[in-house]
Amino acid sequence: MSSAEEDKDVYAELGFPDAGEMLVKAQLVVKIAEILRERGWSQQQSAKILGLTQPKLSKMLRGQFRGISEIKMMDCLVRLGRGVRIVVGPDSEPASGRVEVVAA
Repeated sequence: MSSAEEDKDVYAELGFPDAGEMLVKAQLVVKIAEILRERGWSQQQSAKILGLTQPKLSKMLRGQFRGISEIKMMDCLVRLGRGVRIVVGPDSEPASGRVEVVAA
């Protein structure tokens, strides 16, 4: 089982009906946090650039991202100068769609 599958299982085991969505959000937040850490910005400075309030950014970075959409997280990545691509293609398993975040 891959790490992503294990993470999804954790969300499912915790009773989240939207385990796949939670996993995608978690992966996006990890990338956002990584970029902010590399740049050494304060949360206040980061929030202004990302179009969020500082308290909302703080919650997001701590994994409390229920009120933040995947679209907003992708917008944050774009504001950080990253390209975001959405690719729609066949899944490797029949009748089993999935959403995956791949950071390059």
